[in-house]
Amino acid sequence: MRVVLLGPPGVGKGTQATRLALRFRVPHISTGEMLRDAIRRRTAAGAAAEAEVAAGRLVPDELVGQIVGERLGREDCRVGFFLDGYPRNLAQAATLERLLAGAGMQVDRAVELTAGEEMLVRRLSGRRTCKACGTVFHVDLNRPRRDGVCDACGAPLVQRADDHEAVIRERLQVYREVTAPLAAYFRDRGLLRTVAAEGSVDGVTEAITMLLGETGC
Repeated sequence: MRVVLLGPPGVGKGTQATRLALRFRVPHISTGEMLRDAIRRRTAAGAAAEAEVAAGRLVPDELVGQIVGERLGREDCRVGFFLDGYPRNLAQAATLERLLAGAGMQVDRAVELTAGEEMLVRRLSGRRTCKACGTVFHVDLNRPRRDGVCDACGAPLVQRADDHEAVIRERLQVYREVTAPLAAYFRDRGLLRTVAAEGSVDGVTEAITMLLGETGC
């Protein structure tokens, strides 16, 4: 089972990938996890990526591709994976296809999660993050016991800069221009399925699980 999760910021890709990976007993792999893992393990690509991040630059596609290849080449991925946050553009999709083909693998299914823009803005703008431990709360969906204070460690909760409404709408516009074309890429290969993600977290997980069961992934 090798599944790519697609969808705009705030749609729940990371949440669903984590839950589905546990259910199907395969790794959940995200761009952030891959970068942190490569840097922590001091691979050549990880060291190069660390230098880019330290300089405040985006990690180039070619370098991200090397890190993805390193991660997907590890033994735990032989049984499958849920990939979240990669690919982000058509060039990265072609790289992923090439990397998997070199290992005798291929993407089995691409699942696109969808939700309306206003819901995504509400989800993201309502997030509050602990400055100390990183625990995430939400002003409506997951309120802390005390307003503005982390349940886990008691540190202040803050709104991240990229969770302000103007920034969120810009991120969604970039997604439409750069990442949304991936749906057509996977649809043309007969791999794309779409799941509405505006319901409960449990409901979306069950919908994806049923879809994957029906398609034989």
